[in-house]
Amino acid sequence: MTPRERILTILKGKQPDQVPWFGDLDYWANSLIKRCIKPIGFVASDDYIRWHRDLGVGFYLQGYFPYKQILSDCTVNEWDEGFKHFKEIITPVGSVCECWEYIPTSFSEGPVEHFMKSEDDIPVMKFIYQNTRFEPEYDLAWQRLKQVGDQGIVLCYLPKSPFMHLLALEAGVVAVTMAALTMPDEFKDLLDTMKTAFDQAAQIAVDSPAEVLMIPENLSSEMVGPELFQLYMHDYQTEWTSKIKAKGKYSFIHIDGTLGGLIQQESRVGFTVLEALTPYPVGDLKWEDLARICRNSESILWGGIPGVYFTANVSDEEFDRHVKQLLSIMVKEPRYVLGVADQVPPDCLESRVKRVAELVDEFGKYRN
Repeated sequence: MTPRERILTILKGKQPDQVPWFGDLDYWANSLIKRCIKPIGFVASDDYIRWHRDLGVGFYLQGYFPYKQILSDCTVNEWDEGFKHFKEIITPVGSVCECWEYIPTSFSEGPVEHFMKSEDDIPVMKFIYQNTRFEPEYDLAWQRLKQVGDQGIVLCYLPKSPFMHLLALEAGVVAVTMAALTMPDEFKDLLDTMKTAFDQAAQIAVDSPAEVLMIPENLSSEMVGPELFQLYMHDYQTEWTSKIKAKGKYSFIHIDGTLGGLIQQESRVGFTVLEALTPYPVGDLKWEDLARICRNSESILWGGIPGVYFTANVSDEEFDRHVKQLLSIMVKEPRYVLGVADQVPPDCLESRVKRVAELVDEFGKYRN
């Protein structure tokens, strides 16, 4: 079977010839571009898919948001100061500003200042989303469909749930927690306003050429416990997994943090795939415990190899031991996809990436 045949087989609830192996190489690829090892435009090129084939890795990411956001009645200013990128949104009811800083040594960026700094910014954030609309932007999805061939599948993103969007991107955990505790009605009103806008974007994503759709929650259960999940995230996820299924497509959620506090709840939402699952010793749960915890779910469990395992910080012997242990569990039933938890890092060893395919070929055949 080809990688594409394997993944489509397991997504349909059937058994392929061996455990599928799919990895997210985007972080590594972009670091190679920044180091001038790969050319600009590499990630969108045919060569990117060939690279996956040469490495023996099934392709499914980088997915992308197949829509563009358009703001009305707002002024947007953006500028750079060294490695910091600022974005200011000015509205008739006030302004907000964020800053993301790029870190050259890690080839990554993160927020150092959020739009919503306290509950005082709720009126401005609400105005922004009341005046937000989305339009389709499908060109890359159509391009991927032509490129991917037998190497994998085409994935696009829905928006995060409004609560997780604020928590991860636009407010942070402190501002979100304080707003939810001190101004619960106003906070809920903001989330409802965001959902009205996000529903438009989500429908555009579901209607896109993508074969599989992901809600990229980037969820970690030390940030969101069962109570907040039930209050603010469950209904959004349930609604859109149902709509994705009704469209004849497959739904993914990206869970790349600690699992113990939420994996059982997420396994009952209805996602086809729980993706980027990071096990012990980097995560908080052993892989052999996941099937037991998710025993009442039909969701596919996707992940298993922490990113650090692809680096020289882990020995060859430990790498082989870990992957073979995962495969010894995964060959028992076709509900697993061997994947990276969550991305192959810039300092990876190419030999490690190639080694996975060798191990899957040798140890990844199903027992029944």
